[in-house]
Amino acid sequence: MTAPSNAPAQPSPNPTTVTRLRELATATLGQSGIADPEVDADLLIGFVLGQSRGQVQASAILGTALGDADATSILALVERRARREPLQHITGRAPFRVLELNVGPGVFVPRPETEGVAQLAIDALRSMADPEPIGVDLGTGSGAIALALATEVPHARVFACENSTDAFPWTSRNFAEVAAPNARLVFADLAEAFPELDGTVSVVVSNPPYIPADAIPRDPEVRLFDPAHALYGGPDGLDVVRLVSQTGLRLLRAGGVLIIEHGELQGAEIRALLDADGWRATATHRDLTTRDRTTTALRP
Repeated sequence: MTAPSNAPAQPSPNPTTVTRLRELATATLGQSGIADPEVDADLLIGFVLGQSRGQVQASAILGTALGDADATSILALVERRARREPLQHITGRAPFRVLELNVGPGVFVPRPETEGVAQLAIDALRSMADPEPIGVDLGTGSGAIALALATEVPHARVFACENSTDAFPWTSRNFAEVAAPNARLVFADLAEAFPELDGTVSVVVSNPPYIPADAIPRDPEVRLFDPAHALYGGPDGLDVVRLVSQTGLRLLRAGGVLIIEHGELQGAEIRALLDADGWRATATHRDLTTRDRTTTALRP
């Protein structure tokens, strides 16, 4: 089948060494607009060869020979990535803090900036005097935040909900694989989840859909592959944030902490929303790129 005219350049016939294949993969991915083509090339090669990125780089320096079958497999994955399929969908795994999570079509791929959101929730849980503080992750997606809380604050009890039938199989798989004894997952809408916990929770955290309905994400990986259910939050992007605020007020005990991830231009609007709902000490925090990323508040 002839490739369309706007398709990425196709890799040439199989190189015979890791060195040549790595150079070819990096060039192909770079031509397709991948931000870090060398990193992705190394990770794809390592995925097929069962090697770490450092081992791939060492093999490239040494000019290690590469079998035809491995080269063919790697080039096929490079072609997929060049068409902007997310790297995590290709490998089926996404790193998140100390975890590696199962991901694929139907579930939102956790981002590095969300690791900072999780850190705020972890710090808040650790600061609680309760012998078993309760943390709740509303709309957990892959389970990234909830499982980070459960594994890094082992004396806490962590509850998570997800209501997407496409995402939930991935969530369940990750909960089963991590097997944190203090983590519980339910299929439920976040507006109604965990009535049995009302007024007892120490920390509520959420990475809700927050992109306005008419906004178009720049990155093809997001626009074409992330589920709309996890991206779009109504006309102003804050429909689900409003639900999180109300659910947080229901679940949290006095002095409990609410933590919400959001877009870089939404901090002021979310603080105003939370202030109007009666929250106290609202504050917006920047991520490592200095962009506003998270807003926190205290339950009165």
